[in-house]
Amino acid sequence: MAIPVIDFSKLDGPGRAETMAAIAAGFEHVGFFQLVNTGIPDELLERVKKVCSDCYKLRDEAFKDSNPTVKALAELIDKESEDGLPARKIVDMDWEDVFTLHDDLPWPSNPPAFKETMMEYRKELKKLAEKMLGVMEELLGMEEGHIRKAFTNDGEFEPFYGTKVSHYPPCPRPDLVDGLRAHTDAGGLILLFQDDRFGGLQVQLPDGAWVDVQPLGNAIVINTGDQIEVLSNGRYKSAWHRILATRDGNRRSIASFYNPARLASMAPAIPAADAGDDDYPSFVFGDYMEVYFKQKFEAKAPRFAAMAAAGATTTK
Repeated sequence: MAIPVIDFSKLDGPGRAETMAAIAAGFEHVGFFQLVNTGIPDELLERVKKVCSDCYKLRDEAFKDSNPTVKALAELIDKESEDGLPARKIVDMDWEDVFTLHDDLPWPSNPPAFKETMMEYRKELKKLAEKMLGVMEELLGMEEGHIRKAFTNDGEFEPFYGTKVSHYPPCPRPDLVDGLRAHTDAGGLILLFQDDRFGGLQVQLPDGAWVDVQPLGNAIVINTGDQIEVLSNGRYKSAWHRILATRDGNRRSIASFYNPARLASMAPAIPAADAGDDDYPSFVFGDYMEVYFKQKFEAKAPRFAAMAAAGATTTK
């Protein structure tokens, strides 16, 4: 099965109904889909590829020399060679070079064009994110602007908007370590500009099968996090996904997260899809993040259960 590819330019034309239906199916049945013709200039996307590639080249030696996963894998391979026994897979580390961009954090000064290019890209992507939130509200029958209001406590705070720049270098033993372990995303809407040459990203379908999110030139991959699952009362569930380490290629991944403010109060905004289902709990997003940081790579249900239990204790 291929992850759905949707022409976003048709949203504002005669193909709007068909496009809305495709987006709804992507959210509801897969949790991931790819947008093409998003309105973000291809010229800008090409510049983003270049500055991120150039930035990684400046970080490559440090990754090889000091990244703890590289050291752990080398030791594991040496031990396997000495003992003659198959090595056990590393389960608590990832084969990933990563840094985060946020307006309030220091930015890389090299390459010189990096900050200007990425600031322009983040501005364009934020516009796309907010347009997608409007589409989601319409599909779910929410009041216009409801998700932003929820994410900001009705304008009291700014939503969190951060960008994670990752590279997954060639790995000598991809059977012994993941690029990034399976997880769901904690927040709201995720917009990913992934490598268009090297694959590795996989999403888990509702039937448990893992499928590739196929590389596609200048597409933006969309997925939803746990807070959209809460707001939609389970209709748009956050999907499990992972990144496989590979022997060949240096995979680029630029993920931007449009999330609630830490002090925003989250709660279901619509009835559950099935009348017999319980509503998702209400909680403060920052409290959820404290649980998520400890349980990111573990089952999702206990995170929501912890929030429900905390809410029940608070109301006693």
